[in-house]
Amino acid sequence: MNPLRCLLLCLLASAPAAFAAGSVTVTVTHDLALARPAETIAVKWSELARLLPGAQLQHLAVKDAAGHSLPYQVTNVDPEAKDPKNLGIAYGELLFQHDFAAGEKSATFTIERTEATAPPFPTKVFARFVPERLDDFAWENDRIAHRTYGPALAAPGRGKEVLVTSGLDVWCKRVTYPIVDRWYNKGHDHYHHDEGEGMDMYNVGTSRGCGGTGVWDGGQLYVGRNFTAWKVIANGPIRAIFELTYDTWTAGGAIVSEVKRFTVDAGHNLDQIDSTFTAWVGPKSFTVGIGLNKDSSDRGQNCVATVVKNQAEGWLAQWEAQKTNGSIGEAIIVPDEQPDFTEDSVNQLVLAKVTSGQPLRYYVGAGWTKSGDFASPEDWNAYVAACAARAKSPVKVTLTP
Repeated sequence: MNPLRCLLLCLLASAPAAFAAGSVTVTVTHDLALARPAETIAVKWSELARLLPGAQLQHLAVKDAAGHSLPYQVTNVDPEAKDPKNLGIAYGELLFQHDFAAGEKSATFTIERTEATAPPFPTKVFARFVPERLDDFAWENDRIAHRTYGPALAAPGRGKEVLVTSGLDVWCKRVTYPIVDRWYNKGHDHYHHDEGEGMDMYNVGTSRGCGGTGVWDGGQLYVGRNFTAWKVIANGPIRAIFELTYDTWTAGGAIVSEVKRFTVDAGHNLDQIDSTFTAWVGPKSFTVGIGLNKDSSDRGQNCVATVVKNQAEGWLAQWEAQKTNGSIGEAIIVPDEQPDFTEDSVNQLVLAKVTSGQPLRYYVGAGWTKSGDFASPEDWNAYVAACAARAKSPVKVTLTP
């Protein structure tokens, strides 16, 4: 054999990374018969980089089985990590979404290298600290928006509203585009009125709002104060991830603190929350209550609330019909156990056991009739039941070269 030809063949055989295939096949399966719209599919970047060496986040295309390009996102788990060999060591996951039809239990996608630079994709999720409005933290997707409150709102002596609460607020949307910045720019009085995009029609007060937590001792809920620190980990276009830290508070004979990690996905009314309590004094295992305000309506709206509790499936749903503002549904799902239910004077509560230092995963959110997504409490309850089933049966992702 020609020596040069032999050398070339040896180089090809010994350098698979340099001549690796230009695409990876992603197979996604699940066991449910129901539809899974806006299912977020997460591919570990470390696994993708192993099969697609040298992959760069801005030189990729994600395609479905019909060859259509899909929006995608790569999360950055360590923005300060050094990566001189371009291995993507700071990256966490590549994310994209698929609408599984009812009965569709498998779907196949490809991730390909591209010469062209991938364009930015429309942002459907958003989260940020809002210091211009007394340390709010606000977040949204294309379905619903929320906010909660920082230390400035709890500070006395400003001559303005003082609110001490770790409850979570809801902003109802008619539109799918981002509204958080637009509404803050309009000013406080404006977003309490529906001017075509939706409104803040939800009152938190001293309640848990839509998904705040506390320590339950069997007869009383001990709650923390406003968040004291925040951290944005990912911010779209498909998923936003952020953390809120709540300093220590006294819960009966115990002293606890809490860190909430929110995962907000496009196309969903419920957010995933991983809440980690730390017990500094007292027992290391205890009960946490996750709450919904029994009456969040504006003054004069004559709220009529109905509640459905499903212990076997791990969820509680509430529907609040208001006089002119439309109706709002709220829900809590605790997928990994069969929770108990109780209530106090202002909250419906879902009770779950926690251990200090170990996260409790639950889902919380809301939906509004004037968004066009839900017309009745039956619609909302069916949606919540489907979300609970999805949470208990996540998709399985397999990569092949």
